[in-house]
Amino acid sequence: MTVPETMRQIAVTRPGGPEVMQIAEAPVPSLRPGEVLIEVEWAGVNRPDCLQRAGSYPPPPDASPVLGLEVGGRVVAHGEGVAEPRVGAAVCALVPGGGYAEYCAVPAGWCLPVPRGMTAMEAASLPENYFTVWNNVFDRVRLSRGETFLVHGGTSGIGLSAIQLAKAFGATVITTAGSPEKTAFCRNVGADHAIDYRQQDFQAEVKRITGGRGVDVVLDIVGGDYIEKNLKCLALEGRLVQIAFQKGSRVECDWRFIMLKRLTVTGSTLRASPGERKVALARELAEHVWPLLERGVVKTFIHATFALADAPQAHALMESSAHIGKIMLNVRG
Repeated sequence: MTVPETMRQIAVTRPGGPEVMQIAEAPVPSLRPGEVLIEVEWAGVNRPDCLQRAGSYPPPPDASPVLGLEVGGRVVAHGEGVAEPRVGAAVCALVPGGGYAEYCAVPAGWCLPVPRGMTAMEAASLPENYFTVWNNVFDRVRLSRGETFLVHGGTSGIGLSAIQLAKAFGATVITTAGSPEKTAFCRNVGADHAIDYRQQDFQAEVKRITGGRGVDVVLDIVGGDYIEKNLKCLALEGRLVQIAFQKGSRVECDWRFIMLKRLTVTGSTLRASPGERKVALARELAEHVWPLLERGVVKTFIHATFALADAPQAHALMESSAHIGKIMLNVRG
């Protein structure tokens, strides 16, 4: 396949608000050994993109400085030592950066086939959320059938993925969201209980729902004052996994609950995880999650799409938290 020398991408002119992003022309990425070049059709918009744009989440030293952590498209070139996925294959991929561009270089092992029955747009919405949820909820804290699971931010991409996967693997799911519309949506996709955190105290509601026992696992993206409440919500031998801090990471907290309840507190940052770990996660997703997507047991939910040049509007929507599900960029539309 013929690959041009230059491409369109989103450039960040300086750290700041959505308005600092603009279309720019740049060289098509060169490939390192083990990488493939994807001609990008769609890119997912994620909250870490907003943090990077604002200057508070720098990319790893060896990653593209261009925004974007997940893409869907087709493979157009191989780096040294790559046999799969083949040139021409329709794929989606977790990427270390560079997703907001017409071409993106990515380690071959981070790619997954587009699930049968899904469009390129739908496939591009999967990697960041499903890699994250599988890594944290099922690998790190081993959520098991029959356990009770609390996930905050139920209508975020992470939240909707976590609700569906937890239900698919036999857990009872409690979630929080910020409006009656959002709590209803969570229940419709499988949550057993949905708490409107603007109207209800989620700690008191979890105690009521579980008859005082508490939950086995909490997945939290909020931080701040949620941290101590999460510890109080956990049952004996419970596990808290922290993956973001929308309300801040520096808090005063009574850590006695960890000792008294024999709790486990962990967390991870997917982007900084070793490359081999992401290859292993891709294999686990292909085995355990992609069949569920192909059968329609779990789904992706697209809230809005924007042209690449309209990335500022996409970020403004993301930061408003008014969306339910994924926000996508049509890179070639």
